[in-house]
Amino acid sequence: MPLLDNRTCIITGGAGSLGLATAKLFLEEGANVALVDLSMQALQQAAEGLPIGNVELIAADVSDAADAQAYVARTVERFGPVDVLFSNAGNFGMVAPIHEYPEDVFDRVLEVHVKGAFLAAKHAVPKMNDGGSIVITSSVAGMRGDAGVYAYITAKHAQVGLMRCLAKELAPRRIRANTIHPGPIDNAFQFQVEKGLGEAIGGDGTEFFNAMIPLGRHGTPEEIARSVLYLASDQSSFVTGTTLMVDGGMSV
Repeated sequence: MPLLDNRTCIITGGAGSLGLATAKLFLEEGANVALVDLSMQALQQAAEGLPIGNVELIAADVSDAADAQAYVARTVERFGPVDVLFSNAGNFGMVAPIHEYPEDVFDRVLEVHVKGAFLAAKHAVPKMNDGGSIVITSSVAGMRGDAGVYAYITAKHAQVGLMRCLAKELAPRRIRANTIHPGPIDNAFQFQVEKGLGEAIGGDGTEFFNAMIPLGRHGTPEEIARSVLYLASDQSSFVTGTTLMVDGGMSV
């Protein structure tokens, strides 16, 4: 039997490479998927070739409470109660010394990562089936510190705290909550991170990261998606409150 047979799944950040790779894998495993992202145009481009009958595209700002309530309601109306919430929307911000770091950039990064994940859970949990799963995309950055990466690293640490609160509160309903911690992924998001880092350090940002990864390379969205599937499915039925590293050993 498929691992997610007829289950209702919400994926925020659905137009990005990780959201899309996870959506494809979830669909292969029998799920119905609501893809949420800020731009409907980006969603439509990303979703080309996906089975229309099993996919709902929803444009929303994950940091806006009304939008979060609306995307959950629309998902439930289309597919029924939620079984899997994959809170994956993110942005990076910038790299800058603490005395130069812009307050508005810091605020916006925390709004998307932390408030976005909070609002996703706030509105999805009441509509979730018992025995469901919440997966939040943190990062290897959620387990370390790096000079100048103030907003992103702070947000990724904060998501772990949110996850642990959810894991404790929702255990009586057998709803599991976990964070996934990718290392550098070969995608456009990471390229922007490395471009900013390269400018800050005066070197090659990609090589800088590869030198820190024992496996010596970036991961692929598909590799990360397989780990998300593990946490979303009954294969991880006794796993909650954990931080799953998928980083090529970067955190070792």
